[in-house]
Amino acid sequence: MITFLSFLSYTLFVAIYSWYRLRKENLNSQDGYFLGGRSLTGVVIAGSMLLTNISTEHLIGMNGSSYKNGFIIIAWEVTSALALVAAAIYFVPKYLKMGLTTIPQYLEQRFDRNTRTLVAFFLMVSFVVTILPIVLYTGAINLESIFNISEILGISQQEGITLTVVVIGLIGSLYAIMGGLKAVAVSDTLNGYGLLLGGLAVPCIALFSIGDGSILEGLGKVYNHAPEKFNVIGSADSVLPFEVLFTGLIINQLYFWSMNQTIIQRALGAKSLVEAQKGLLFTGILKILVPLIIILPGVIGFYYYGDSLYENQDMIYPELIKKVFPVGLIGIFAAIVMGAVLSTFNSVLNSAATIFSIDLYKGYFNPNSSDKSLVKVGKLTSTILAVFAILVAPWVANAPDGLYQLLQQLNGIFFIPIASIMIAGFFTKNISAIAAKTALGVGLSFYLICTFIYPVDIHFVHIWGIEFILNMLVMYGVSYLYPRTEVVESSIPPLLDLKSWKYTNHLSITLCVITLLIYISLGTWN
Repeated sequence: MITFLSFLSYTLFVAIYSWYRLRKENLNSQDGYFLGGRSLTGVVIAGSMLLTNISTEHLIGMNGSSYKNGFIIIAWEVTSALALVAAAIYFVPKYLKMGLTTIPQYLEQRFDRNTRTLVAFFLMVSFVVTILPIVLYTGAINLESIFNISEILGISQQEGITLTVVVIGLIGSLYAIMGGLKAVAVSDTLNGYGLLLGGLAVPCIALFSIGDGSILEGLGKVYNHAPEKFNVIGSADSVLPFEVLFTGLIINQLYFWSMNQTIIQRALGAKSLVEAQKGLLFTGILKILVPLIIILPGVIGFYYYGDSLYENQDMIYPELIKKVFPVGLIGIFAAIVMGAVLSTFNSVLNSAATIFSIDLYKGYFNPNSSDKSLVKVGKLTSTILAVFAILVAPWVANAPDGLYQLLQQLNGIFFIPIASIMIAGFFTKNISAIAAKTALGVGLSFYLICTFIYPVDIHFVHIWGIEFILNMLVMYGVSYLYPRTEVVESSIPPLLDLKSWKYTNHLSITLCVITLLIYISLGTWN
């Protein structure tokens, strides 16, 4: 009962605070609903970006993976800082100068309308098929484990998880539908920093207990128990070989943090370039700290449970929470986890609604639509997608290499083809629109064939790298045969102050150095 009451209290606090902050906001305009009125500050952007990114697919999935594979999966996190540096210095200033609401808008300016439509469609499918169901399912696993919902209601565990999926989906969709990006961002800020503190408490309390009152002593015991788990250099046959950092991983990270609508929409909603750059680089700092929350607990779990949960690795984090947290704190942390689930879920819903309303509905069906009608369409889109995600979520169980690994494999279907044409658009002048559309089809088909239809014995991140090179070759070849026609790219007066933050370069260099030092200090070459 104490656990549930503390859970309910924190959840209600976040909801009431978000309502209070939004009570005077104009949510009937395009910018007001989809971009938070272009009023977001760096702190809010960072908190929202962190929680949009870090959800239970990380808490559950990555801790499950580190429990089994160790610190080699840290590459997913620390290399994010490098991509965020690129976003802060190069990409976001260009986006804000163009006054973008969605990333596909850029593709119409650079290529043509059909390229914009294709990418918008790909993004919609990726949201519904990959991200939303996995986020819902991992959140349900965590809450089912903490509250034993199935036992309380006298139903099977799978039925309990399914019921929890429905409840989370309904609550999350309400945030996105009723409050737009501003509601998402405000609630994210509270839950994001709550997750940081609560997440850090898990390993700290565990190590304090293991070390008989000394966290450092506890860390030493965990390390000595299995020193191989702390190695960040993955072998060629590991779940994440070190070599992937130089093939497909950097392309994926660059896309996710610089070109991904769900993430970058927070920066597009900034009140100025200074605040956008602050938000991106603060997020980079947080991503350096995040392994303490989503990787270290999994390794601590190995200290407690050995390999007894290898067959069900995604249960290690919920089990660790129940083991180390006092009863009262379990409820509060469950509320924070719930917030993480809601954040990612409603953020993706908001981004999907933004893309459909701006890029598809206004672009094709009603070019003269008013702001009010766009908001209505956005709300309807969010509702439909939420229902679909709730129906699909229970089907993502039993991923052979863990849920996080499954998510990354599925993301590769869409992320790399889109990243290829975005990078080509920014850094080359001769790539034509027909070449971009051809590369989208070739890249998508290549990855599906090599990963799911006729699997090749190559790590899927290496396949990302091969796919990227293939896409670039296709674009250059097709552009040679069908050259780019002269296109006058639209230019509009800047909507925001585009003066850069004076500490952008200093903090960027610092993040790059820290990333390098992590690999130097924790790397063990066999």
